Amino acid sequence: MFIASRWKDYELLDTSEGEKLERWGKYLLIRPDPQVIWNTPRTHRGWRLPNARYHRSNRGGGEWEFFDLPKIWQIRYRTENLDLTFQLKPFSFKHTGLFPEQAANWEWFSEKIRKATGTGREVRVLNLFAYTGGATLAAAQAGAMVVHVDASKGMVQWAKENASSSGLSDAPIRFLVDDCKKFVEREIRRGNHYDAIIMDPPSYGRGPKGEVWKMEDAIYGLIQESAMLLSEDPLFFLVNSYTTGLAPAVLTYMISMEVEKKYGGIVQCQEVGLPVKESGLILPCGSAGRWERP
Repeated sequence: MFIASRWKDYELLDTSEGEKLERWGKYLLIRPDPQVIWNTPRTHRGWRLPNARYHRSNRGGGEWEFFDLPKIWQIRYRTENLDLTFQLKPFSFKHTGLFPEQAANWEWFSEKIRKATGTGREVRVLNLFAYTGGATLAAAQAGAMVVHVDASKGMVQWAKENASSSGLSDAPIRFLVDDCKKFVEREIRRGNHYDAIIMDPPSYGRGPKGEVWKMEDAIYGLIQESAMLLSEDPLFFLVNSYTTGLAPAVLTYMISMEVEKKYGGIVQCQEVGLPVKESGLILPCGSAGRWERP
């Protein structure tokens, strides 16, 4: 399992009965999580004194209950390699604007970019379904030029704000509001290439003009087309999946057929997880498929 264990401003404090208790900076949130099917004692005081709680509705969706939480706040991800600051806010369907488990991937690929740029190489990264820019900022801070693509204008603006908070306003990042599949198809026609590709597609979504995206139906075609954009000497190819029906082995097969077959290298696909402080468990948070040159 790829584990994001280096956070200081974020902690997964406890999990029980379909919910997780998290610390985001100095604020405690309780949010639902379908992976938490166990029942353990809720001894942490945060269960009784959260700053906000998201209640899932039986009809789908849900709503936040706020006790003492600002509309916007910040947390920082800082290691010896990365120093990023993120704007957070509670919004629809329980999210805060950041998936902390992805720090495991940031650390992995930022090291590869840093080593490559340290030799004088120029590294171009394409980040598809780029959301609020966690992977974009990690890649840019490591020295890459990044093309950031997301269908949501609001998410792209949020990513720009995160770039500013992280001191990356002048970094070589191109922010685009576009349908990811259509953008890839246009890049193929233009003859553009990238040294690394990151994609974090949702299970289901819509493009800026109402284009429907369903992970199981579209992911293999997108991997095929995206692989055509890789340069002659690519660094890595990363696919994240939050779709429970898409096993890590399936990611392995798709990436192996479309990337490893052409470039060699190795593919590793594992669950991505967060350590739980109270129990010592690791909470699964989806899967990641990684290809790299040995």
